[in-house]
Amino acid sequence: MMVAVATDSSSTPSNDKSRRVRRTRMTGAERRQQLLEIGRTLFAAKGFEGTSVEEIAAKAGVSKPVVYEHFGGKEGLYAVVVDREMRRLLDMVTSSLTAGHPRELCEQAAFALLDYIEEYTDGFRILVRDSPIPQSTGSFASLISDIATQVEDILGREFKSRGFDPKLAPLYAQALVGMVALTGQWWLDVRRPKKAEVAAHLVNLAWHGLDGIEAKPHLIGRRKA
Repeated sequence: MMVAVATDSSSTPSNDKSRRVRRTRMTGAERRQQLLEIGRTLFAAKGFEGTSVEEIAAKAGVSKPVVYEHFGGKEGLYAVVVDREMRRLLDMVTSSLTAGHPRELCEQAAFALLDYIEEYTDGFRILVRDSPIPQSTGSFASLISDIATQVEDILGREFKSRGFDPKLAPLYAQALVGMVALTGQWWLDVRRPKKAEVAAHLVNLAWHGLDGIEAKPHLIGRRKA
């Protein structure tokens, strides 16, 4: 007479292994990084106000106190996310400016911003929103101003070589960088034309505008002040 022996599937090697995997705990650094990535995704999709600590914790599979332990709350998490993105964008633009010719430098700056938008879309969505809390690295507007400061040095040299007043370089730098940044916000959603074509058209407008620039521009309308 054969006796059927009931087996406990939970004692099989594969299930033992899965239980061990489930019990594996993240290190503090790993948990922090996980929360940053989850927060980044949620802030990009819903904004600061639309994202809650409860949702962040639920996505991470932890309790709310864990979020507070690492960042002191939603504000702290948001601040770290924004600071990281601003530094990343500034680093990408700064490191891209390697050419010697001013026109190629314009191309490199345009590509750097478009590269960032393409590779770090969530980060750019966060940056272009008005931040509800102060940031140690400032605002998106201040970041654009920092980039313009680097560009004004390039324009200043170009203006001087052409006999123009180099003191006007900051004004033109703000205008050029602002044009690229605003176009980038538009391209963020439409993604047409392709990145290289967008960069080419931006530089076309910037460069040929500079190429035919008047030493003393004048107004042709009735308003003079």
